[in-house]
Amino acid sequence: MTKDLKEYWGKNVRIMVILLAIWAVVSYGLGIILVVPLNSIKIGGFPLGFWFAQQGAIMVFVALIFIYCKLMRNLDREYDVEE
Repeated sequence: MTKDLKEYWGKNVRIMVILLAIWAVVSYGLGIILVVPLNSIKIGGFPLGFWFAQQGAIMVFVALIFIYCKLMRNLDREYDVEE
């Protein structure tokens, strides 16, 4: 049982690290660090860098919440720890 719980938490942490890395790349990488090159591309009349900083990072974060929920539901079922 202890081995199963260690595997479960290892997979849980791996999921969180991957999703947080995606969030960091989108919010910091695209919204702050690469904003100048992205601003040369326009979407709906707005620079792409501005779009990522104002809307894109938030939309990706909300999507990651739903993805995390789905992945954890599957992981909980796999290890029979669902509520």
